[in-house]
Amino acid sequence: MFLIVGYIIILVSALGTYSVHGSLAALWVPLEYLAIVGLTIGGFVAGNDVKVIKSTIGALPGLFQGSKYTKALYVDLLSMLFEVLAKVRKEGLMSIENDVENPHESPIFGKYPALSKDHHVMEFITDYLRMMVGGNLNALEIESLMDIEIETHHHEVMVPGHIMAKLGDATPAFGIIVAVMGVVNVMGSVGEPPAVLGKMIGGALVGTFLGILIAYGFVTPVATLLEQKAEEGSKIYQVIKVVLLSSMSGYAPQVAVEFGRKVLFSTVRPTFSELEDELKARKGK
Repeated sequence: MFLIVGYIIILVSALGTYSVHGSLAALWVPLEYLAIVGLTIGGFVAGNDVKVIKSTIGALPGLFQGSKYTKALYVDLLSMLFEVLAKVRKEGLMSIENDVENPHESPIFGKYPALSKDHHVMEFITDYLRMMVGGNLNALEIESLMDIEIETHHHEVMVPGHIMAKLGDATPAFGIIVAVMGVVNVMGSVGEPPAVLGKMIGGALVGTFLGILIAYGFVTPVATLLEQKAEEGSKIYQVIKVVLLSSMSGYAPQVAVEFGRKVLFSTVRPTFSELEDELKARKGK
């Protein structure tokens, strides 16, 4: 939503101030629009493989949706982990074997549909709970493996943002290419009257204007948003890591989820009292 608002502000600022002392009709050079858009899309396709192209295009719709990583979601996550660890502490690690192997049939995971529907999060949780149940790895080994997996995930989700940032850097150059093409056209018409030449030169310069406007007004904000969403989406794995490792180190479930709470960004972090009240309210449900 704010992306659209930002685009409107950019267009009003650029075109509105220009229209005060100039004619917007002078900026209407359809062939230059087509050339710059075509060069930009062509550069994107030529510079990336199919997997990267698909992941980048697939990430774009998320820019128009609100963040799912809210305080309520993290309260659900910490509550779910608390229930799992409390069951382990009370009944032993083997008691969660069925939950781990069949998470969609688990009575614990079933209480939290927003999380159980997230394939990546549930796979991360169940994979490491399975390792804990197996008992073949110690906390340091699991922590090292978690760090590698989180780093791999982070690198993967950051790719669309990096690609769009590079595309934004290249778009002004495409505008210059279009402008040079227009100047070449002007050089072939030097015999025309000054009024005609002036219009042709102005049309050529529109290419430079468009390239810079599209790059820094439209493409770069998309790249920034994609990177922000990628950073935001990686935090949930860090929370899970801290909670599970704290449990493996011998801390009680209440303390383990408190460690996880402290990892959260301040904007989505529940207070100690809020989390404690929520855990008490959900106990026995």
